[in-house]
Amino acid sequence: MRYMGNKNRYAKDLLSIILKDRRCDQWYVEPFVGSFSVIDKVSGNRIANDINYYLIELFKAIQDGWIPPETVSEAEYKEIRINKDKYPACLVGFVGFGCSYAGKWFGGYARGAANNGKSRNYCNENKRSILKQVAKIKGIIIPNKNYQELQIPPNSIIYCDIPYKNTTKYKDDFDHIKFWNWARNMINIGHDVFVSEYFAPNDFVSVWSKAVNNFLTKETSSKHCIEKLFKHKSKF
Repeated sequence: MRYMGNKNRYAKDLLSIILKDRRCDQWYVEPFVGSFSVIDKVSGNRIANDINYYLIELFKAIQDGWIPPETVSEAEYKEIRINKDKYPACLVGFVGFGCSYAGKWFGGYARGAANNGKSRNYCNENKRSILKQVAKIKGIIIPNKNYQELQIPPNSIIYCDIPYKNTTKYKDDFDHIKFWNWARNMINIGHDVFVSEYFAPNDFVSVWSKAVNNFLTKETSSKHCIEKLFKHKSKF
Protein backbone atom coordinates (compact mmCIF):
# COMPACT_ATOMS: atom_id res chain seq x y z
CA MET A 1 0.00 0.00 0.00
CA ARG A 2 1.18 3.52 -0.77
CA TYR A 3 2.47 5.15 2.40
CA MET A 4 4.71 8.15 2.90
CA GLY A 5 8.23 6.86 3.57
CA ASN A 6 7.46 3.28 2.49
CA LYS A 7 10.59 1.07 2.61
CA ASN A 8 9.37 -1.75 0.38
CA ARG A 9 11.92 -1.05 -2.37
CA TYR A 10 14.89 -1.85 -0.15
CA ALA A 11 13.41 -3.77 2.76
CA LYS A 12 15.43 -6.87 1.95
CA ASP A 13 18.66 -4.86 1.98
CA LEU A 14 17.82 -3.47 5.41
CA LEU A 15 16.77 -6.83 6.82
CA SER A 16 19.96 -8.54 5.64
CA ILE A 17 21.74 -6.31 8.18
CA ILE A 18 19.07 -6.02 10.89
CA LEU A 19 18.44 -9.78 11.13
CA LYS A 20 22.02 -10.95 10.54
CA ASP A 21 22.58 -12.16 14.11
CA ARG A 22 18.96 -12.79 15.14
CA ARG A 23 18.35 -15.75 17.42
CA CYS A 24 15.52 -18.14 16.56
CA ASP A 25 13.39 -17.05 19.54
CA GLN A 26 14.27 -13.35 19.46
CA TRP A 27 11.46 -10.84 19.02
CA TYR A 28 11.50 -8.40 16.13
CA VAL A 29 9.76 -5.11 16.97
CA GLU A 30 8.79 -2.09 14.88
CA PRO A 31 7.51 0.81 17.02
CA PHE A 32 6.74 2.85 13.85
CA VAL A 33 5.46 0.15 11.53
CA GLY A 34 3.69 2.27 8.91
CA SER A 35 2.57 0.18 5.93
CA PHE A 36 4.08 -3.12 7.24
CA SER A 37 6.39 -3.11 4.19
CA VAL A 38 9.40 -4.33 6.17
CA ILE A 39 7.89 -6.48 8.90
CA ASP A 40 5.85 -8.47 6.38
CA LYS A 41 9.17 -9.93 5.19
CA VAL A 42 10.18 -11.11 8.67
CA SER A 43 9.20 -14.43 10.24
CA GLY A 44 8.97 -15.53 13.88
CA ASN A 45 7.96 -13.43 16.88
CA ARG A 46 6.91 -9.97 15.70
CA ILE A 47 5.32 -6.81 17.13
CA ALA A 48 4.07 -4.09 14.77
CA ASN A 49 3.14 -0.88 16.57
CA ASP A 50 2.04 2.51 15.34
CA ILE A 51 0.56 5.58 17.00
CA ASN A 52 -1.98 6.12 14.21
CA TYR A 53 -5.17 4.47 15.47
CA TYR A 54 -6.77 4.22 12.03
CA LEU A 55 -3.69 2.60 10.49
CA ILE A 56 -3.60 -0.06 13.20
CA GLU A 57 -7.33 -0.73 12.90
CA LEU A 58 -6.87 -1.14 9.14
CA PHE A 59 -4.22 -3.83 9.49
CA LYS A 60 -6.06 -5.60 12.30
CA ALA A 61 -9.09 -5.75 10.02
CA ILE A 62 -6.96 -7.03 7.13
CA GLN A 63 -5.63 -9.75 9.43
CA ASP A 64 -9.25 -10.72 10.17
CA GLY A 65 -10.29 -10.89 6.52
CA TRP A 66 -11.71 -7.41 5.81
CA ILE A 67 -11.72 -6.48 2.11
CA PRO A 68 -11.17 -2.80 1.19
CA PRO A 69 -13.34 -1.14 -1.48
CA GLU A 70 -12.31 -1.08 -5.14
CA THR A 71 -13.34 2.52 -5.67
CA VAL A 72 -13.65 5.64 -3.54
CA SER A 73 -14.79 8.83 -5.25
CA GLU A 74 -13.32 12.21 -4.44
CA ALA A 75 -16.63 13.22 -2.83
CA GLU A 76 -16.56 10.09 -0.65
CA TYR A 77 -12.91 10.77 0.21
CA LYS A 78 -13.76 14.27 1.43
CA GLU A 79 -16.80 13.03 3.36
CA ILE A 80 -14.75 10.38 5.18
CA ARG A 81 -11.94 12.85 5.92
CA ILE A 82 -14.36 15.29 7.54
CA ASN A 83 -16.54 12.71 9.34
CA LYS A 84 -14.13 10.00 10.44
CA ASP A 85 -16.27 8.98 13.43
CA LYS A 86 -19.17 8.03 11.16
CA TYR A 87 -17.23 5.31 9.36
CA PRO A 88 -15.46 2.07 10.38
CA ALA A 89 -11.93 2.87 11.54
CA CYS A 90 -10.44 0.36 9.09
CA LEU A 91 -12.13 2.13 6.17
CA VAL A 92 -10.91 5.51 7.40
CA GLY A 93 -7.39 4.11 7.62
CA PHE A 94 -7.52 2.67 4.12
CA VAL A 95 -8.95 5.83 2.55
CA GLY A 96 -6.67 8.14 4.56
CA PHE A 97 -3.55 6.45 3.22
CA GLY A 98 -4.51 4.31 0.23
CA CYS A 99 -6.55 6.97 -1.57
CA SER A 100 -4.29 9.93 -0.78
CA TYR A 101 -1.58 11.54 -2.88
CA ALA A 102 1.76 9.75 -2.26
CA GLY A 103 0.23 7.89 0.70
CA LYS A 104 0.26 10.95 2.97
CA TRP A 105 -2.46 10.82 5.63
CA PHE A 106 -5.45 12.59 4.01
CA GLY A 107 -2.96 14.63 2.02
CA GLY A 108 -5.30 15.10 -0.94
CA TYR A 109 -7.23 12.75 -3.20
CA ALA A 110 -4.92 10.67 -5.41
CA ARG A 111 -5.51 11.09 -9.12
CA GLY A 112 -3.48 10.69 -12.27
CA ALA A 113 -3.17 8.84 -15.55
CA ALA A 114 -1.55 5.53 -16.46
CA ASN A 115 0.88 5.14 -19.38
CA ASN A 116 -2.05 4.52 -21.72
CA GLY A 117 -3.59 7.86 -20.78
CA LYS A 118 -6.50 6.38 -18.85
CA SER A 119 -7.23 7.50 -15.29
CA ARG A 120 -5.62 5.36 -12.62
CA ASN A 121 -7.68 3.79 -9.87
CA TYR A 122 -5.32 4.25 -6.92
CA CYS A 123 -7.92 2.84 -4.58
CA ASN A 124 -8.06 -0.50 -6.40
CA GLU A 125 -4.28 -0.60 -6.81
CA ASN A 126 -3.85 -0.22 -3.07
CA LYS A 127 -6.60 -2.72 -2.34
CA ARG A 128 -4.75 -5.35 -4.37
CA SER A 129 -1.44 -4.37 -2.77
CA ILE A 130 -2.61 -4.63 0.82
CA LEU A 131 -4.42 -7.92 0.24
CA LYS A 132 -1.13 -9.43 -0.94
CA GLN A 133 0.16 -8.83 2.59
CA VAL A 134 -2.56 -10.85 4.34
CA ALA A 135 -0.66 -14.14 4.61
CA LYS A 136 2.55 -12.33 5.51
CA ILE A 137 1.12 -10.48 8.52
CA LYS A 138 -0.69 -13.38 10.15
CA GLY A 139 0.37 -13.81 13.76
CA ILE A 140 1.87 -10.35 14.19
CA ILE A 141 0.92 -8.61 17.45
CA ILE A 142 -0.40 -5.15 16.48
CA PRO A 143 -0.66 -2.63 19.35
CA ASN A 144 -1.58 1.05 19.05
CA LYS A 145 0.77 2.88 21.44
CA ASN A 146 3.12 5.80 21.66
CA TYR A 147 6.54 4.20 21.12
CA GLN A 148 7.61 5.20 24.64
CA GLU A 149 4.71 3.22 26.14
CA LEU A 150 5.25 0.08 24.08
CA GLN A 151 6.00 -3.08 26.05
CA ILE A 152 8.99 -4.71 24.35
CA PRO A 153 10.18 -8.25 25.23
CA PRO A 154 13.71 -8.44 26.69
CA ASN A 155 16.67 -8.42 24.28
CA SER A 156 14.59 -7.72 21.20
CA ILE A 157 15.65 -6.43 17.80
CA ILE A 158 14.03 -3.01 17.35
CA TYR A 159 13.82 -1.39 13.93
CA CYS A 160 12.67 2.24 13.94
CA ASP A 161 11.51 3.89 10.74
CA ILE A 162 10.87 7.25 12.35
CA PRO A 163 9.50 10.45 10.78
CA TYR A 164 12.60 12.00 9.23
CA LYS A 165 13.85 15.35 10.50
CA ASN A 166 13.42 18.35 8.16
CA THR A 167 11.04 16.53 5.83
CA THR A 168 7.32 16.60 5.11
CA LYS A 169 5.41 16.10 8.35
CA TYR A 170 3.42 12.96 9.06
CA LYS A 171 0.12 13.08 10.94
CA ASP A 172 1.70 14.35 14.16
CA ASP A 173 4.77 16.35 15.19
CA PHE A 174 7.74 14.28 16.31
CA ASP A 175 10.35 15.08 18.98
CA HIS A 176 13.63 13.74 17.56
CA ILE A 177 15.73 14.56 20.62
CA LYS A 178 13.37 12.59 22.84
CA PHE A 179 13.43 9.69 20.40
CA TRP A 180 17.22 9.39 20.26
CA ASN A 181 17.37 9.44 24.07
CA TRP A 182 14.77 6.66 24.14
CA ALA A 183 16.82 4.66 21.61
CA ARG A 184 19.92 4.98 23.79
CA ASN A 185 17.94 3.73 26.77
CA MET A 186 16.68 0.72 24.80
CA ILE A 187 20.28 -0.13 23.90
CA ASN A 188 21.40 0.24 27.51
CA ILE A 189 18.83 -2.30 28.71
CA GLY A 190 19.88 -4.91 26.16
CA HIS A 191 17.98 -4.38 22.90
CA ASP A 192 19.55 -4.22 19.43
CA VAL A 193 18.32 -0.96 17.88
CA PHE A 194 18.43 0.06 14.22
CA VAL A 195 17.12 3.40 12.91
CA SER A 196 16.31 4.60 9.41
CA GLU A 197 17.00 8.32 8.86
CA TYR A 198 19.03 10.70 6.71
CA PHE A 199 20.99 12.01 9.68
CA ALA A 200 21.69 10.82 13.25
CA PRO A 201 23.55 12.00 16.36
CA ASN A 202 27.31 11.46 16.41
CA ASP A 203 27.11 8.36 18.62
CA PHE A 204 25.15 6.50 15.91
CA VAL A 205 26.98 5.07 12.90
CA SER A 206 25.64 4.40 9.40
CA VAL A 207 25.76 0.66 8.58
CA TRP A 208 23.98 0.93 5.22
CA SER A 209 23.20 3.68 2.74
CA LYS A 210 21.54 4.08 -0.63
CA ALA A 211 20.91 7.03 -2.94
CA VAL A 212 17.17 7.36 -3.52
CA ASN A 213 14.64 9.74 -5.01
CA ASN A 214 12.34 10.93 -2.28
CA PHE A 215 9.44 13.39 -2.27
CA LEU A 216 9.85 14.00 1.48
CA THR A 217 12.87 16.30 1.22
CA LYS A 218 12.02 19.97 1.91
CA GLU A 219 15.41 21.61 2.33
CA THR A 220 16.14 21.90 -1.42
CA SER A 221 14.26 21.47 -4.66
CA SER A 222 16.19 18.25 -5.28
CA LYS A 223 14.53 14.93 -4.56
CA HIS A 224 17.85 13.09 -4.37
CA CYS A 225 18.88 11.98 -0.89
CA ILE A 226 20.87 9.30 0.91
CA GLU A 227 18.77 6.82 2.82
CA LYS A 228 20.72 5.44 5.79
CA LEU A 229 20.44 2.78 8.47
CA PHE A 230 22.06 3.62 11.81
CA LYS A 231 23.30 1.57 14.74
CA HIS A 232 24.89 2.79 17.98
CA LYS A 233 28.69 2.90 17.99
CA SER A 234 28.80 0.87 21.22
CA LYS A 235 27.56 -2.17 19.26
CA PHE A 236 30.71 -2.46 17.15
